[in-house]
Amino acid sequence: MAAPSARRGFSLPEDCIFCKIVRGDAPANIVNRAEGFVAIEDIAPKADVHLLVIPERHIETFRDVGELSESEAKRMLDFVAETARKAGLDEYRLMIFVGAGAGQTVFHLHWHILGGVIHGMPR
Repeated sequence: MAAPSARRGFSLPEDCIFCKIVRGDAPANIVNRAEGFVAIEDIAPKADVHLLVIPERHIETFRDVGELSESEAKRMLDFVAETARKAGLDEYRLMIFVGAGAGQTVFHLHWHILGGVIHGMPR
């Protein structure tokens, strides 16, 4: 059973950790927020700066990004760039994992912003 979002009228699955964060039912260090999107610090950082950008609407994976309108998709990309800027990053990596075989562990669309030294990856 999904609870309706107070923000946009869409449903947020009860068992999704990112939906819980959006609803305020789970703790997270929120570093940026705009209508429809939230950015948090990753709880298991793989870089000096490791942020996650999450749409408030539950979209399972990047494969389903077409569920966003063109204006929402543009706002999401702008929000990703703004979040990196606010974190003081001039150079950074963006990562999206699509599907379990690619390493996606939370099935709610999200972007990883990685800045500074990235642990376990070549520079």
